[in-house]
Amino acid sequence: MTKPAALALAVLLALAPAAPASASAAPSPEPSGTGSVPEGSEILFRLTDPRITESSGLAASSRHEGVYWTHNDSGEHAPEVYAVDGDGTVLATVTLSGDGVELRDWEAVALGTDEAGEPAVYVGDIGDNFQGGWPNVRVYRFTEPADLADATVEAEAFTFTYADGGRDAEAMMVDPRDGRLYIISKEIAGGVYAAPEELDPDAENTLERVDSAPLYATDASFSPDGSYYAVRTYWGATFYDAADGVPGRSAGRIGLPETDQGESLAFTADGSAVLAGTEGPESPVWRVPVPDHIAEGAGEQPPSPDPSAAEEGEEQAGSGPSATALILTGAGVAAAVIIGIVLLVRRS
Repeated sequence: MTKPAALALAVLLALAPAAPASASAAPSPEPSGTGSVPEGSEILFRLTDPRITESSGLAASSRHEGVYWTHNDSGEHAPEVYAVDGDGTVLATVTLSGDGVELRDWEAVALGTDEAGEPAVYVGDIGDNFQGGWPNVRVYRFTEPADLADATVEAEAFTFTYADGGRDAEAMMVDPRDGRLYIISKEIAGGVYAAPEELDPDAENTLERVDSAPLYATDASFSPDGSYYAVRTYWGATFYDAADGVPGRSAGRIGLPETDQGESLAFTADGSAVLAGTEGPESPVWRVPVPDHIAEGAGEQPPSPDPSAAEEGEEQAGSGPSATALILTGAGVAAAVIIGIVLLVRRS
């Protein structure tokens, strides 16, 4: 390699933004500005059970008031889902078993219904630390128990492939109106992917991209009545008006309280607030009120022309330049320096 070429490479490496981190080495979240976090936000509870050290998903129970489902991420964990109360105490541990069930990279949990129309828990084994290296991903479903007690259940496993190639994802939601499942990829140019209307446990189900999504989405959730849904990132949450289904029109964005590694999002049972969780031992779960302009109907809010850019294309909740802005600035500076080097070489 020539000295000018080596110099150009060094400049690129120094100025180019870091590559997107995998789920096993996620970037540190930037703090949200206090002005963008809704007033009244508070820690609802902490997950103090020593078994829960990587809470990666959260969902409010359909059967039990004040109860929430959570689970660990990948690693040295059992394939277990935990029912916790409003104090963070574990009320029941449900161990999943059955053909195809494994804990490869659990990233999300959502509530829907089973084939009989009974409340059901969906567990998303949808993470991909190899950034699209897995040929498929899976979602496990079991009927939500009427009585909360430790149990081992045989879960139904659904296999999914992306129509446009494999990718990493941490966000999953189920529309309470029709039971349709959606997965949102965790990328700079993330996408919302719709599952088939009817899931087939005996075949691969294809996920079709239906919309763009905020960069680095880490979870998503529908409001209890399905009127809107929210997608969270490390920095905040974007709400979408789902009156006409998915994709929905952008309805506004809020900052979320600063946490070590913001991973989970769920609506409360009455839809008045979202719960925002994070990984780590004794991790807090924040209750964040839904702003009035969203809760009362967000149709008056101007839509974002491109959610993947609009979500993080502005300053991150007042905390400084956005990731997108840094990428563009770094790329521009690198390009300018390299052009200058090339001109100098030609003159020499």
